Amino acid sequence: MTPAPVSPDLPTAGPRIVPVDAKKILTEVLKYTGLLAIGIAVIGGGLGYLLAGTNGLISALIGTILAVLFASITAGSIIGAMRFDIAVFFGIVMGAWLLKIVVFIVILALLRDAPFVQTMVLFLTVIAGAVGTMLIDVIVVFRSRLGYASNVALPSENDDTTPRRRGDLD
Repeated sequence: MTPAPVSPDLPTAGPRIVPVDAKKILTEVLKYTGLLAIGIAVIGGGLGYLLAGTNGLISALIGTILAVLFASITAGSIIGAMRFDIAVFFGIVMGAWLLKIVVFIVILALLRDAPFVQTMVLFLTVIAGAVGTMLIDVIVVFRSRLGYASNVALPSENDDTTPRRRGDLD
């Protein structure tokens, strides 16, 4: 048996062309995440300072940095992984997810007994960052116009292969 001919339209392993629309969406997510970080730093830092003094301010800023760092790792890993086939893509994205978990546990272990950390302020800013970045992801993706399929050729009006509908004249 001879192998079937390979279509030039089929994806191959290794780097590939990245859809511009997906990059645009993820960079927009990063832009709004930066704005969210500024908002959390100002509001959370101000409230933390009012409630717990300088330690509250420092804790709010650490929580903001953690939230932005983790959101950036997610978007950055997806942008970087889009150039590869699906198996490598999921490997990179899942590796970034595992990296975030390990980094989060290590940072919390290091900060657990730190005298300058006000745990409630840190917790609330991390939660605000996590919820905020999830909302940003949802809003940006829902507003985007990214197609579900790529490289699709739709039939033209005069194409003989276009299926006929009931009621069309022959």
